[in-house]
Amino acid sequence: MTTEFEPGHRRPDPGLSAIMSERRQLINLAYRLLGSLADAEDVVQETYARWYAMPRQQQEAVESPGAWLTTVASRICLNLLGSARARRETYVGEWIPEPLPERTELINSATVDPADRITLDESINMAFLVVLESMTPAERVAFILHDVFRYPFADVAEIVGRTPAACRQLASSARRRIRAAQAPATPTAQQADVVRDFKQAWEARDIDALIGLLDPNATAVADGGGFANALLHPLEGGEEIARRLLGFASNRPELTLLERTVNGQPGVVAQEDGVIVAVTAFDVAGGRIKHIWSVLNPEKLRPWTTN
Repeated sequence: MTTEFEPGHRRPDPGLSAIMSERRQLINLAYRLLGSLADAEDVVQETYARWYAMPRQQQEAVESPGAWLTTVASRICLNLLGSARARRETYVGEWIPEPLPERTELINSATVDPADRITLDESINMAFLVVLESMTPAERVAFILHDVFRYPFADVAEIVGRTPAACRQLASSARRRIRAAQAPATPTAQQADVVRDFKQAWEARDIDALIGLLDPNATAVADGGGFANALLHPLEGGEEIARRLLGFASNRPELTLLERTVNGQPGVVAQEDGVIVAVTAFDVAGGRIKHIWSVLNPEKLRPWTTN
């Protein structure tokens, strides 16, 4: 898997403009490593703080500031991934990566710094990010740096603190996880049709239509983070999911569903009194929905809501 990103192994002037030009690359890298835009922003801020804490003489001695920033940001992410496992053991309910809107759908998008925008590609769709969550921190960092950002294993080894051969094995293990979890790709237009049919069936309270759209072995996960009365455990089975969805709809009659792009793929958002209260991503295969991920945690809905 590749994206438009290239390793930062050029030799820019270490002045402010050259250093800040790396910001978008760092935000994109940190989000993919952590699955959280808020955490990614914190990592980038800490990375720049470390750069500017160095004396000017040390800054000028850095051969490639872009590579230095990437190395530091990646190491911070690696440490955070290790501690995140412990934090998520105490998280209320299931944890889902933070959903991202399409750039054109960002609230107040005119005031959003382009350097803070995430490039939407297959490496940030929800299904992909969920698989990344199953990896060890070292696997995730090695895979993202090499397969997504195209860093050579020699550079990855320096960041991860292992040999290039070990990093090659880590990335290979990560690829096997991806292949085992991924279904054949469904064209975006077909995904959009299925999501639209789902929305219409939900609005019509048509349980038979919902069951027909859901894979018999479908799963549904909702992340409320303790802020919302969400599912504490995943739901399994198309019929059970359909019944729970309609039960939820009957308890929230003012809820409105809107079709939106979620992490680069067709999804829906739920509005109540004009406020987005949930963002849902889907995994569609064979014309049916295999997985549903709904984020209700308001802390993770920040990019979707007004201040």
